[in-house]
Amino acid sequence: MVAGKMLERFKLEGKVALITGGTRGIGLATAHAFGEAGAKLYLSARNEDFEDGNGLRGAGYDITFYAADLSTRANSAELVSRVIQDAGRLDVLVNNAGVAKSGASVDFTEENWRMMMALNVDSVFWCSQAAIPSMRRTGGGTIVNVGSMSGIVSNIPQHQAGYNSSKAAVHMMTKTLASELALDNIRVNAVAPGYIDTKMSRGGMADPNKFPVWKEMTPMQRVGQPEEVAAAVLFLASEASSYITGEVVVVDGGYTTR
Repeated sequence: MVAGKMLERFKLEGKVALITGGTRGIGLATAHAFGEAGAKLYLSARNEDFEDGNGLRGAGYDITFYAADLSTRANSAELVSRVIQDAGRLDVLVNNAGVAKSGASVDFTEENWRMMMALNVDSVFWCSQAAIPSMRRTGGGTIVNVGSMSGIVSNIPQHQAGYNSSKAAVHMMTKTLASELALDNIRVNAVAPGYIDTKMSRGGMADPNKFPVWKEMTPMQRVGQPEEVAAAVLFLASEASSYITGEVVVVDGGYTTR
């Protein structure tokens, strides 16, 4: 490696990146990180207006937005196909779209279970499946899946057997795809966020029965910021992590150390 060129390995200039669930929270922070790194951005969200761009358009990034409900195989494949048709390639796929539902297992509904698995697990596989042929054709690519520390530990006090199971599935899918696709120069990794200050977590952060437990069990004694996860996603998507595949990078303030 040429001395003084390390920062260049974090650049995504000339790369086409698709971020699902890319208009808020971790997805939005990742879009900003990728935009700064020079990527051509494609973002998706379900039934969401993107007129203001959540600050992205004002930053001057190259962005295309598609509304997409990724709860079916057909919709997931169509989204990836539209990106490839428009850009001619897909270099980076970030499977970030997801949903969290908590509740006692004995009362958990089939509707909530199926909805959560369809988005958290199925869409990750179907989007990845649709991206692989293009990545093979262009000599490789990177896939980054957003899992969760909840796929590693049974965090408390909330009951969330379904959510934890879905994220554990994402982690194993990550490892299996990485092994399968390594010789195609397609790297597959995941991030496993802990409690992050996003819309998905704020209900729990405002709950006097939950947040004190969350904070106490996190050695850093705070929730994380979306940008702190986005930095890990950028690392895994870029050449800075060129010899890393099949890993789940935990970004949880130390929660899983206890």
